[in-house]
Amino acid sequence: MGRFDRISHVRETGSTNDDMARMLGEDRARGLTLVAEFQHRGAGRKGRAWIAPAGSALLCTIALPDPLPASRLWAVPFWIALAVRGALARFGIESVLQWPNDVLIRGSKVAGILCISRVSGEQAWAACGVGINVRRPENDNGLKAIQPPPAFVSDYANVSRDEVLSAVLERADGMYDALEDPAHIMQSWNAAAQLPGAPYRIAIDGAPEAFDATALRLVEGGALLVEHDGREREISLADARILRD
Repeated sequence: MGRFDRISHVRETGSTNDDMARMLGEDRARGLTLVAEFQHRGAGRKGRAWIAPAGSALLCTIALPDPLPASRLWAVPFWIALAVRGALARFGIESVLQWPNDVLIRGSKVAGILCISRVSGEQAWAACGVGINVRRPENDNGLKAIQPPPAFVSDYANVSRDEVLSAVLERADGMYDALEDPAHIMQSWNAAAQLPGAPYRIAIDGAPEAFDATALRLVEGGALLVEHDGREREISLADARILRD
């Protein structure tokens, strides 16, 4: 796994992102992956909870081994999304990326990403929080609260969480140099998200109603360019979320 060959497992924790944040930027965090069997405070974007019954998901935070220019920090979530997609493809699973941080199988969410960083001047240390639904629980009553229902890797391939983690880390290592070229990451991400042309339903914070748009492409900085009512519009990461039926 090259640059990502150090892995630390715990049975349970509040959040692997929180644990990594306390050491990010220190030598002990470089290239380290924290893995938890269960998280008490798993989180998604905008403070939403990540619900994962114990033993069902790969829950990890992967720290980059080197600092990168702070100006490139926005590209890290899209880079790791490509790595997750490539890892799933190794098991014969075709997935589609959805802005800003989801991985879908046949329209259902199988993985989510939430990156953290520590910025010092023009440099930044970054880590990628990744949650992948690997094994569907035998009793999935607790998942009924999640709408639309999530997807699980086990619905399509018989693989373990360790195998999925190894595949993700190997893919991240193989793609590591792409972080030097955010334009290439954007191009690859657009293709993996089936852009231009994917239909999106977008909810803007504070707006009374969501609206339908056609996603065109990712733009530098992480915003999404869409077409709505015959006009192009940039949707910011900070003030929008995507709705799925």
